[in-house]
Amino acid sequence: MTDTPSGSRTLEVALGSRSYPIHIGPGLLGTPAALAPWLAGRQVMIVTNATVAPLYLERCRAALPADAEVRELVLPDGEATKTLEHVSRIWDALLEAGFNRRCTLVALGGGVIGDMVGFAAACYQRGVAFIQVPTTLLAQVDSSVGGKTGVNHPLGKNMIGAFWQPRAVLIDTDTLATLPARELSAGLAEVIKYGLIRDADFLAWLERSLPELRALEPAALAHAIERSCALKAEIVAADETEQGVRALLNLGHTFGHAIEAHQGYGAWLHGEAVGAGMLMAAELSARLGWLASADVDRVEALLEAAALPTAAPAAMGVEDFLARMRLDKKNIDSRLRLVLLRALGAACVHDATPEATLRELLEHFPRG
Repeated sequence: MTDTPSGSRTLEVALGSRSYPIHIGPGLLGTPAALAPWLAGRQVMIVTNATVAPLYLERCRAALPADAEVRELVLPDGEATKTLEHVSRIWDALLEAGFNRRCTLVALGGGVIGDMVGFAAACYQRGVAFIQVPTTLLAQVDSSVGGKTGVNHPLGKNMIGAFWQPRAVLIDTDTLATLPARELSAGLAEVIKYGLIRDADFLAWLERSLPELRALEPAALAHAIERSCALKAEIVAADETEQGVRALLNLGHTFGHAIEAHQGYGAWLHGEAVGAGMLMAAELSARLGWLASADVDRVEALLEAAALPTAAPAAMGVEDFLARMRLDKKNIDSRLRLVLLRALGAACVHDATPEATLRELLEHFPRG
């Protein structure tokens, strides 16, 4: 981590020739030409949504060089829009503007925009540059870093996509001032995840600091974002395409994605579903003899302090969960692979959970 002239902090995702910086700090979108070093050429397409555009589109445009050829595309908001149809609208806009292989896409918004813009960039003319400018906590600490891009399918979340790394990630922490409380809690789920899978000390800090985080206290937010990004950057650098350790970033996601797909995308926010999923993973870990009941209680208390769900959807039965979980991308040769906890701060990928144990968990986990 290094200081930048603007007073922000910078860390690197180390991927050889495709390495890129993550800039974190207040007021970055107010910095003239903040995006200039990462543009492939003069042609720039800013893609955002109808919620973010009135707040930050002009500010983002002002952060581009004066001589840039800028186009803007405003898409509808919401997880339900994360489809090939809306990615096609990005391609349509690029083609209509005559953008070439030296164009750059700027993803201004939350995880949905970032994932769709990244996927559009990966495919347009077989790959063009893009920059992530995440405006939600969840996108800042998770989806904007690491190059996972894609869209949802009615049968499963993020089932169509590509690995395509951004040229840079610009995290303006001031954008969190306009974030609704529910979206903030959803982002905190991913922050909590990093402590659970890799950093017990960070987890203990979160237990002490959640009131400050929910109150948007700047120093606490900056530390949470920096530590989360540092942990993810470390994991991505070791395993870019999820052949090994990167799968640990999916703690709670197999259960959570099942909830999202079953309920309909957008009914539960991604972080809300992951929060419930992490508690399910913790309870399953306890049933396998790896966690004590006091450890599970700590996870539940942390999720409650972050205002996250600790119960599954009332109408979602055992077979509903299993049918969706069997479509998970981590599965190999029809074996269900789950990210579980050997201890708080130490995750593992496990593909030998007895079905009876999993069914018992799903049957007895609270519904709400």
